[in-house]
Amino acid sequence: MKKKPKNIKQEDWDAVDSPPLSKNIISRMKAVSKAHPGTPSRVRGPQLTPTKKQLTLRLNGEVVDYFKLQGKGWQTKINDVLLDYVQTHNENDSGI
Repeated sequence: MKKKPKNIKQEDWDAVDSPPLSKNIISRMKAVSKAHPGTPSRVRGPQLTPTKKQLTLRLNGEVVDYFKLQGKGWQTKINDVLLDYVQTHNENDSGI
């Protein structure tokens, strides 16, 4: 039996608790891959190039707060802004 998460009320947890499975039901069970052969596996495929690099970056709190307020995908938005900067500044202007 699964452990109840802290954020769920006990009465809600009990309301959806499944009864024990009968031998008849168990004998008719099939693996999802056999019952639904067209279902894709959940294995992540190879990364497309170029891949992103994971790193630790310290940003001003005001910058982080601004992007977090944008909602889901805020880290991608930071990447997009930086990528736009890189693409609009040539080597001579960037100081690199």
